[in-house]
Parts: sequence; C-alpha cells; structure tokens
Amino acid sequence: MLIRREFLRAALASLAGLRGRTEQAPGPFSPETFEADLIPAPEDARQWPAFRAALAAWRQARRAELGHDDKLYRRSEFAWAASSFACSFMLVWDERFWHARESRYRLEEWLDEGEREFGGYDSLVFWQAYPRIGVDHRNQFDFFRVMPGGLKELAGLVALLHRRGVRAYVPYKPWDTGTRRESKNDVEAVAELVSAIDADGIFLDTLRQGAAGFRARLDAVRPGVVLESELALPLERVHDHHLSWAQGFKDSPVPGILRNKWFERRHMQHQIRRWSHDHSAELHTAWMNGSGILVWENVFGSWVGWNARDRSILRAMLPIQRAYADLFAGEGWTPLVETEAPEVYASLWEGGGTRLWTLVNRGESEASGSLLKIEAKPQEEYFDLVRGRPLRPVLAGGSVVLEGTLRPRGIGCFLARPPRARRAGERELLERQARTESRASSSTVFPARQTVWKAPPPAPAARKVPGGMVAIGPVDFDRDCLYRIRECGQLTSMDYTPGQGHPRIHQLIRIRRRARLARYAIDLTPVTNREFARFLREFGYRPRHTENFLRHWSAGGPPEGLEDHPVVYVDLEDARAYARWAGKRLPTELEWQYAAEGPDGLTYPWGNQMLPGRANDGSRGGSTPVRAFPDGRSPFGCYDMCGNTWEWTESEYSDGRTRFAIVRGGSYFRAEGSHWYADGGPQPAAFGMKFLLMWPGMDRCATIGFRCAVSLEPEA
Repeated sequence: MLIRREFLRAALASLAGLRGRTEQAPGPFSPETFEADLIPAPEDARQWPAFRAALAAWRQARRAELGHDDKLYRRSEFAWAASSFACSFMLVWDERFWHARESRYRLEEWLDEGEREFGGYDSLVFWQAYPRIGVDHRNQFDFFRVMPGGLKELAGLVALLHRRGVRAYVPYKPWDTGTRRESKNDVEAVAELVSAIDADGIFLDTLRQGAAGFRARLDAVRPGVVLESELALPLERVHDHHLSWAQGFKDSPVPGILRNKWFERRHMQHQIRRWSHDHSAELHTAWMNGSGILVWENVFGSWVGWNARDRSILRAMLPIQRAYADLFAGEGWTPLVETEAPEVYASLWEGGGTRLWTLVNRGESEASGSLLKIEAKPQEEYFDLVRGRPLRPVLAGGSVVLEGTLRPRGIGCFLARPPRARRAGERELLERQARTESRASSSTVFPARQTVWKAPPPAPAARKVPGGMVAIGPVDFDRDCLYRIRECGQLTSMDYTPGQGHPRIHQLIRIRRRARLARYAIDLTPVTNREFARFLREFGYRPRHTENFLRHWSAGGPPEGLEDHPVVYVDLEDARAYARWAGKRLPTELEWQYAAEGPDGLTYPWGNQMLPGRANDGSRGGSTPVRAFPDGRSPFGCYDMCGNTWEWTESEYSDGRTRFAIVRGGSYFRAEGSHWYADGGPQPAAFGMKFLLMWPGMDRCATIGFRCAVSLEPEA
C-alpha cells in the first residue's frame, strides 16, 4: 500500500506540473479516495476540474503499477460484453418462465415482456438451485439436469436467446460442497455445462473473482465465454473478468465514478440493489458511467417489482446506450461537466466528431429550461435523444445553451454532431425514443402482488375415524409458526421494511397464525412404500410427468428392506392422488403443526428439548421405518413428525410469479458447509419451509414424503 501511495502521489504531482498553466491542479484527494468501488465525487463544483485531473492521474498510475494488459478486451469474441447493458436475472421457478398447467417454457414471452417494459435484455442469467438446494443430495449441476427437458431443452432455450440477440449466463456456486459431488472438479463441471448448452458467461455467485483456472478452461470450450463476479471485483482481475456486479454500491450526492469502469472503459458493471423499491439511484449511476443495470424482480421467490417510473427511465436509456456503445466504452469520457441547473449533473462522451451528454436530475422536482452550456462548433446539429427530437440551441457568444426538461429523478441526453457524423439508424432511433417518451410514467407506486392460497376442492367428512388415524379437535389455533427468512420470504409477510433492505437474511421469523381447525383425523404414520405400492396396484396411477417418480424403486416396487420406510420421490400432485384414492386429503399446514406439538405447544413432538433416540437424526445414513422411534411420538400418538422425511401439506400458494408449498418436519439429510443450504435435519414442530414449486421432475425429492388427513363430522 505504501508503494501504491507514493506512486500515485508522484503521478499526481507530475500531472499538476504539466497542467499547472492551463488547468487547476489536483485538489486534496488522497490515494485511498480512488480505491473505493464507487469513487465519491466532491459536492463543490469548483473542485471538479481537479477531481477529473486526479482521476486521470490515478488511472494512469494504477494501470502502470498493475501492468494492465487489455488483450482480452481487444479480442473480437469478447466485444459483446462491453455493450451488455441490461441483464435479466431469471429464477427458473418463476411462473412467467415455466407454465406449469401447459407444461411449457415461456422464454419468448419473457423476452417480449422485457422489451415492452424495460427496453429489452442483452443478457440473461438462468438461476437454479438456491433456495431449494440442500433439501436432498442434488447438487447445483443436477438442478439444471432436472429442469423440464434437461440439458438438451436448456440448450434449445439458449439457442432461442441467441436468435433474439441475448447472451446466456449460468451461475457457479462455489459454496456447494455439501451435496452430491461430481466426478470432476468444479471448473471442469462448469466448463462441461457451458459446452452442453452453449452458454456465454459464468455468473460467479458470492465471489469477487473466479479461480485462476477458469479463464483457460473456458477458452478451451469455445471463444467468448465471460466471467462476471457478484461481489466487487478487485482491480487486479479486471483484465480477465469482462463484467462485474456493482451490488449495493452507495453513490455520493454528486454522482460518483465506478472505479473499475473508469480503469478499463470496456469493463461492464451491472448496478443492482435487489431489495430496493426505488431504482433511480442505480439508474443514475449507470447513466453517468456508461454502464449497465441488472433487472431482478423475483428475488428467490420474493416479489420486488420495478415501479413504472424506473421502467420508463430504463426504456429511455437502453436504446441510446446500445446505439452509442462505442462512446460509452471509449476513451473520450469526461465526468462531471458543468450544467446550468441545480441538482442536474452530466457526463460527456466524445468520439468521431460526436459529442453526447448524459444528464441526471437528482432532485425531487422537475428541472426545465437551460440545462447545458457548451462550446459552439461549426455545422453542428443538436438533438434531445431521450425525447427523440431535434433541438434549436440558444446562441450565447461562442457557446450554445441546450434547453430541455428532466422529470423528478429523471434523465436526459443531448447529442451534438456535424452532418458527416450522422449514424445509420439515427432517424429510427429518434422516432422510437419519441414513442417511448409518449408512454413514460412518473409513478413510483410499488406494483405489489397478492399471495393466494390454492384451496383444495371440498371433500366429504368421515363419520368415524378411519383405521390408522387419530381424531383431533375442533380447536382454535392461535400460535406462532416458525420460518427461515432467507431471501424467499414466507407467505404474505417478508418481515423487512419494503424497499429498505433485507436485514434478517438467514434468521428465523415467528409469524402468528390464527385459524379455527374443525374436527379432523390425521395418519399416525407417514405413507409408506408398501402402502403406496398398493395404491399403484389397485388404482393404476401414472403421473402425467414421470421424471423422478419413485426414482428409488426398482422393477416397479420399493427396494427390499424399505417397504415400511416413508415413500419419497413423490410430488404434491402424487400425494394428493394417493389421498383421494384413500378417501382422504392432505393435512393443512396448521393441522399438521397442531398434531405434532399438541395442546401444550411443545417444541418437539415429545417435549421441549431435542433428545437422542426420539427421531431419525441422519446418523443411519438414510430414512428409517416409520415406527422406528416410538419414544418420539406426538401427544396424539403420531410417529415421525420430526426428522426422517419432510412432509407435504395442503399449502400451495402463488402470487402469479412464485408457486410454493410449505413442507414440515425436517428430514435425515443435512447438507453441511454453507448457510446457503436449505434447512436440514430434524426440525421443531412449528417450523415450516417454503418449498418453491416448478414441475414434478424437480419437485420430487429423496427426502419429502407425506401423511394424510380427513375431515370428521362434528361429534353429537
């Protein structure tokens, strides 16, 4: 660090000497100022010339110190990355992506909506695994393999993206070490996946940088596969990471400078504040820095949709960024040029005789009238690119004044160029921008969604308690239910302040639930392999989608010795089908909880402490017979309500983007090594896990079974 400081101080002093007669010398900016991920800008406009000079000196010094080699940026196969301004982060469970009822992908509609609402995407992340990973042994690569149609169908989706001019990313999760291991190392497994589906990039989840071997291995797969880090990328790795996230970067009141973008102008950074309901700050940072945005509305099952104003801003930005991508990736960038209006800031981009200014209005009120005073040049024509119209500048001596209107927290863009610098498609761009401007909105209302319970069809009540069941209730349920916040939320409560971050990630939350539980009966044990085999024989059930159905069975029957173990590799519909055949139904989430914890609300079915020999704790390496732990029965005599396998409940919900069910009880399996895994091992009776639903091939797990319930007629 000492060498770096002295190197930069010498560069700053040298620059001051060279420019002393023509430009204000660098001000009191310490070398550390320029090491921030987002370099804060001085609020005093009189310091901006010095700030720009210091930025230039810092860049020159750091590039020399690091011996920055831009050869990867000069390779044509990577050129696309510098203009990948809008990236869509897509959860594979999103109902807008996979239509469960019609059993088809909706990627074409996803892209159409992206064009209509956001201005289109340049790249897309297929996000899989988290927050579901860890429920059973399947690893991050398995989650791609069990998507509908497997890797072959996924390759077809990537081909569709390519036809639409969109690049495809797959994530790499380095923390996934506690599930099934591949027969090869992670770098090889990622490269194999890239090759199989023709992906264009690797999103490095939770990482600042990729392993040293990634670059060479990806180059061996095919040209042009990029690395993009989630966490702030060190300067030392800008040379071989073409993109990085600018996640949660806090800007200064006067728009600051993205360090990595300033250092290497062709480096693309995607601004993202995933929990924010106001994206104007990210949009300002991107616009002032010629950089990109990550569009992420379904955050692992929580809805954090963009408001109409922010969508309007992005729709106006993107066509300009794409049309002038060479300017935004070029050397002609002058940050913080003087403007004529308070709280309005601008950057200048120059090249090939063209001058372009990106403007932002930091204020909460409209800015109109004179916005920019610039040097007049012969034969120049002027345009307002956001509103899509030519400008008639006001002459002021050797300068011209450009006038316009910026909405509250809005953006602007002025273009000046001689006729010879007119670009192909400029007229079409102006016409499109005018149409876009005509539908712009200033509304900041959050587009909330309502989570709705999918109530099952009414079932007739039984007159008497069927064999193998126990009667419960009626009772007023007024108790806490326990959930893990993670990033997927629970039901309709997220337990975080809307738009103000997500402070309780990974922590437990108690939600008070109240309901009148009519009299019902519940199975004393989970449904076993033996009982499910009888159902298949007598009913002839065959699911619509057979992928992973009873995957652990062989020759049409359960493995020898597992006949009295809970049946697994059944999805919610499989469980419902069995229940209907048996004249029963699945228990609701609250019916299940009450049966497990009893009238006294015990922590575990047997008491308030975890005790040995009461449940399957995983030490036997798999599931156990359903009556293996008689001392672990609930107050109503129910077996296996803690550990062994999770159990489906009649708790299917949807907000139109995320469909999920609550599973209860925990299982024997526990993925060790990371807090990002789903909860494993036996769980308290009050604990419910939000289990995202996609399609049967993915939803069937080695650790989820079920038991049945039935409504009872009221007692006389």
